[in-house]
Amino acid sequence: MRALLLAAGLGTRLRPVTDTIPKCLVPIGEKSLIDYWFKLLFEGGVERILVNMHYLPDLVRDHVLVSPWRDRIDLVHEDKLLGTGGTILANRDFFDGQTFLVAHADNLTWFDLNAFNEAHSRRPGGSNTIATMMTFDTDSPQTCGIVECDSDGLVSAFHEKVPNPPGKRANGAVYIFEPSLLDVLAHLDRGMIDLSTDILPSLMGRMATFHNDCYLRDIGSVVSLAQARNEIKDIRMFSYNEGK
Repeated sequence: MRALLLAAGLGTRLRPVTDTIPKCLVPIGEKSLIDYWFKLLFEGGVERILVNMHYLPDLVRDHVLVSPWRDRIDLVHEDKLLGTGGTILANRDFFDGQTFLVAHADNLTWFDLNAFNEAHSRRPGGSNTIATMMTFDTDSPQTCGIVECDSDGLVSAFHEKVPNPPGKRANGAVYIFEPSLLDVLAHLDRGMIDLSTDILPSLMGRMATFHNDCYLRDIGSVVSLAQARNEIKDIRMFSYNEGK
């Protein structure tokens, strides 16, 4: 499996922290945020990772050049932000016609990638179900996309940052997609595509879920960054060993 880490955002909600550093390089505990993703995905069996860049790209590039996993990381620069879906479509050749993983690199998370893959392989609806979305239980549902599922476990409704969400089961912004998603994206015939607003609503009844009951924290504000820095001290799974 190959994976795309979405890391091109401006990180405006994290200012002034991100005035001089891209969000994916914000330090949490022992390492930068993106390093935890590299450890999780490569140790979980991912073959290669593509990281998209836009804001302060030289810092991201320099960071990857000294990573122990640098030979398995590809970088792509976006002169103009393409949106989460647009980035997937622009780099369709990278996925080599295989099932692939996409994640927002501005989350701090831990999960069993093998279990995630297994859930996708056993997803209800078979080949008609082209995606599996990771979910988690959030302590701030108004700031997340809240998910509802039908009796088969397929996503039936999605409420993106609404004032009174119907629950706390949220979209973790980590997905496993079938290659057929690329045809859905291409059909829009646009460069700028956002997964949450342009694609996910069209996948109701065609998207399964995998619940992350390990850990996930959206690093979406200075407050949540402070929470992550405090929580990571007590989470042994984040004890960092350099990759090979």
